[in-house]
Amino acid sequence: MITHIQGRLVEKNPTDVVIDCNGVGYFINISLHTFSELPSSENVKLFTHLLVREDAHILYGFSSVAEREIFRLLISVSGVGASIARTMLSSLAPEQVLDAISLNDIATIQSVKGIGAKTAQRVVLDLKDKILKVYGLSSISAGSSNTNKNEALSALETLGFVRKQSEKVVDTFVKENPQASVEMIIKQALKNL
Repeated sequence: MITHIQGRLVEKNPTDVVIDCNGVGYFINISLHTFSELPSSENVKLFTHLLVREDAHILYGFSSVAEREIFRLLISVSGVGASIARTMLSSLAPEQVLDAISLNDIATIQSVKGIGAKTAQRVVLDLKDKILKVYGLSSISAGSSNTNKNEALSALETLGFVRKQSEKVVDTFVKENPQASVEMIIKQALKNL
């Protein structure tokens, strides 16, 4: 119904924003990922999903169409509501969600607050084929870089670095260099940690 909203950013919080669009202020729920992507300028555009419930109409906003599509896929899974999907997109970057589902990485999905083992398994089971088909990810190519990434993270953890900090640095590097070897990833991470 409402596919996007463009206007002046009036209020910005980590979980929501208010956008003034021709004199009407829209309250839009956002993920932390979208919050970090929002420009500092006043004029913004968010791609939206309108959730209509018996007692409320709730707008969710996303910085990209891809993030909105992942949100829609997540809420299509039985047991995953809009708040859990938003929490997942706040805890993990959209690419991490796609990788976790396409690689059967239930531990990553389960690391999100509010998601148990059964829900994590259901998310992977219900969405893996859709994600591989829609996004054209080959589980083989994603698997090799992910194996290198995991090995590098384990090595960094052994060296005494906190996993969360290491993941951010490693993810950034792997995104730019998907074919990087374990040694290259570790060297780059050590420079940035």
